[in-house]
Amino acid sequence: MTSSAERNTPPSMLDDFLACTLAGTRADANEMQGTCAGGVRWSWLDDGVLQMEPAALAADTRSVVVSAGVHGDETAPIELLSFLVRDIARGDAALTCRLLVILGNVDAMRDACRYRDDDLNRLFSGRHLQLPHSHEAPRAAALEQAATQFFAAASRQPGARWHIDMHTAIRASAFERFALLPHTGRPFSRAMFEWLGEARISAVLLHTTKGNTYSHFTAQTCEAEACTLELGKVRPFGQNDLTRFAGADKALRHLLAGTNGRAQAELPRAFTVIDQITKQSDAFELLVAPDIANFTPFGKDTLLARDGDYRYVVQHDEERLVFPNATVKPGLRAGLMVIETTRDTLSKLL
Repeated sequence: MTSSAERNTPPSMLDDFLACTLAGTRADANEMQGTCAGGVRWSWLDDGVLQMEPAALAADTRSVVVSAGVHGDETAPIELLSFLVRDIARGDAALTCRLLVILGNVDAMRDACRYRDDDLNRLFSGRHLQLPHSHEAPRAAALEQAATQFFAAASRQPGARWHIDMHTAIRASAFERFALLPHTGRPFSRAMFEWLGEARISAVLLHTTKGNTYSHFTAQTCEAEACTLELGKVRPFGQNDLTRFAGADKALRHLLAGTNGRAQAELPRAFTVIDQITKQSDAFELLVAPDIANFTPFGKDTLLARDGDYRYVVQHDEERLVFPNATVKPGLRAGLMVIETTRDTLSKLL
């Protein structure tokens, strides 16, 4: 039986994983792993990378990667993850699965910026090899390796591999909390949609082409049920109202504990990507207000962007614009165009 003293005094690295990570605290050789409340085993693997496992493992034990801070200024999910590690270590949160906790762009977190050279969440699935001199390239490679090694020991039973990558949005949104599911060619999962409903996610954006995000890498390469969560607005450390993230926090804790809180959850609305607005040159113009909200609808024949001879004109009766950003580098996405496909999508879930 775990003593009360052991339960309430986890190692300092677990008690405030965020502070230790920001301070650059590295585990001593004899402190890289240990046991905390309930017999949970933990291992410090890398800067901002921590693995935790329950005392007993079965062949079909679920394996879950939970990441935050892939963009260094998206602080609320980072804080949630640090509190989650603390609560598991103290025995205040149950863990019945293998867990890999990842704080993504640690250097950008320390600098209170989104990234130093390049958007880390565009460098996965090997794209970092195209930018060998980018400050973010080695971190992308390291996070790919961390996920690959973690899932190499995971069960291949359906639903046994998960990756929840938590973010906050730069701008307001018609749906304050939404998710993005990567395209793999496999049908989308009802279990994932139900979990997103429990997390109070209002809308799900379905990609139709391969990408270079972290969740796409784990979905495609590691065959995980993976999603990117957009949970609110970007704010500095210590200025987040974490009660606004309670739904996602509660659902995540249920997932890690192996309990089901999904029965009464309403499934999110589904939107499918139909096109991408790409910035081709510095002459690019995005013809919307700078502070326009994600998922703002536009009617047919609306001109949204131009760049030399390029024009983006709305083709459907209604299309919604997501992630508008005219300041990206040429060649990158300046916006996604989506249409609602809720009925068709939900009818095809497995």
